[in-house]
Amino acid sequence: MKVVKLSAAQFDKFASTHRYRNYYQTSMYANVMVKFGYQAQFLGIVDDNNKLLGATLIIYKDVFLGNKIAYAPRGFLFDYEDVNSIKELVDKLKKVLGKQGFMALRIDPSIPLSIRDSDGSIMNLNNKGNTIIDNIQNAGFNYKGKTLFFETEKPRWETLVLLQRDIREIFAKLEKRTRNKIRRAINSGIEIIKDENNNVNKLYNFVEKKEKKPIAYYQTICKVFGNNVDVYYAKINTEKFLINSRRNYEKEVEYNDSLASRVQDTSLDEKERNSYINKKMESDKLITTYKNNLLKATELLKNNPKGVIIGGALVIKYDNAAYLFTEGIDESFNYLNCNYLIKWQLITDYNDQGLKYVNFNGIVGEFEKQNPYSGINEAKLGFNSTVTEYIGEFDIILNNFTYKWYQKTIKNKNKKQ
Repeated sequence: MKVVKLSAAQFDKFASTHRYRNYYQTSMYANVMVKFGYQAQFLGIVDDNNKLLGATLIIYKDVFLGNKIAYAPRGFLFDYEDVNSIKELVDKLKKVLGKQGFMALRIDPSIPLSIRDSDGSIMNLNNKGNTIIDNIQNAGFNYKGKTLFFETEKPRWETLVLLQRDIREIFAKLEKRTRNKIRRAINSGIEIIKDENNNVNKLYNFVEKKEKKPIAYYQTICKVFGNNVDVYYAKINTEKFLINSRRNYEKEVEYNDSLASRVQDTSLDEKERNSYINKKMESDKLITTYKNNLLKATELLKNNPKGVIIGGALVIKYDNAAYLFTEGIDESFNYLNCNYLIKWQLITDYNDQGLKYVNFNGIVGEFEKQNPYSGINEAKLGFNSTVTEYIGEFDIILNNFTYKWYQKTIKNKNKKQ
């Protein structure tokens, strides 16, 4: 076995048919990262007859006195099931990368460990998953474990919605709460627009704080992936928003008046009367909400007669599927649930295009207990999503002395800040 350099064309040809292929292991993604200070190289793994057995993209930058940390996004395209092969590969990589001044290597293979339903119940287990984890560890990698929350590089848990079905069937199987939020967004005057120019300027306003990447990064994604990128926006039709806000307010006031009459009905027993009291209290809260919406809608129409953008998403299409690369909303309009309507529009559009599924990106693996990311889970799992649990993230030290020195320097630097 030898590790050799590949051209971008050679790499893409091999990657396009590999079982673990993903859009991170492409020359397109490499071109994006190169634009932002990284370097990239394509490595092939060949046998004694020069037959290509595997390949990987390595991205890196100098981080410490000319030394580098390598990252193979979503892992090597290689057979991890043969422990001897993975050991030999790692041994060869250590020599090749070590000579180039690499201190460490990180991988996070796109190998499923389990497939689960939206409640977290296991539907299918990869019976080779734990063997693969053991093989990678036996080859010298340090395993970060089966984390429930987000890892350093890419999510260990992702959600997807299967397509190629009747759209009415898909909608019927969404959680009731999700269906209601989609309807509520539509009734509030939210419209989803596909930006034909893939302009990310407005989208960047919604994602810059959480992603911490420059706008040029998303512009480059659009340029490099070209026709395989879609940009969507959620827009409030302010005239419809005002009309619907007024209707909701007036309807709730009428309902509230009827509840008030029932509360005053002396013929009711105590249980019935308490029931109406509770309903009226809930209605009182809704009236306050609808009144605030009405005031806001009036102001919005006055200042934005042509509507206002309140959310957006960027999608990459790859291998007959769609991947939600990033999304964001104006949090002051969070109650309008435009993020739910955007996802529903993606499902609708890509189902019409005949794609296999929409991947809604990362969630956390805690399905039962409340946690800081429960809102993220709810906004994705409610679409009757299928959950993929990947095997996780692995690191290997290639130069122990230099890496320890680097870690010590970073630690001291953080103490001073």
